[in-house]
Amino acid sequence: MIFGGSKLANIKSQIKRNRQNEKRRLRNRVVRGATRTAIKDARAAISVGQAEESAEAVKFAISRLDKAAQQGVLHKNNVARRKSRLIKALARMEPQEVKAKVEPVAQAPAEVEESRAKPAARKAAAASKAKPAAEKKAAEKKPAAEKKAAEKKPAAEKKPAEKKPAAKKTSAKKE
Repeated sequence: MIFGGSKLANIKSQIKRNRQNEKRRLRNRVVRGATRTAIKDARAAISVGQAEESAEAVKFAISRLDKAAQQGVLHKNNVARRKSRLIKALARMEPQEVKAKVEPVAQAPAEVEESRAKPAARKAAAASKAKPAAEKKAAEKKPAAEKKAAEKKPAAEKKPAEKKPAAKKTSAKKE
């Protein structure tokens, strides 16, 4: 089945490309469908409130999403977004003991915030260390700049640049 227009391709390479695209479309459709089903099952388990079953369902859905990304069926950012939403939904409903079971698959939201805060704290510490060093360098440069300014002659004392005579134009043709 060819899509996208009333004319069929009459170039050999395009005919082959159409066949390949059709095979890939059917193969990708199976993977996407299995992924959607796994996600739907995980969401249903979370909404019911069964902690252990929902944790297992989320793990299974995440593995399906990872496989889809690995095969190139879904984009990695799309997969990351869906996994994040599943983990957040699971974290909202479950007690602490079940979080430990899901932890190897993905980080819990609180851990993600802590890991994000650490680099920011490191940057702030580095910036605070860098400021005194930058201030010292500026203080060292300032006297040097003042010395150079004192050595230079004021603008009024400078001699105007002498103008060179213009080049002579030769209008007569040489014979």
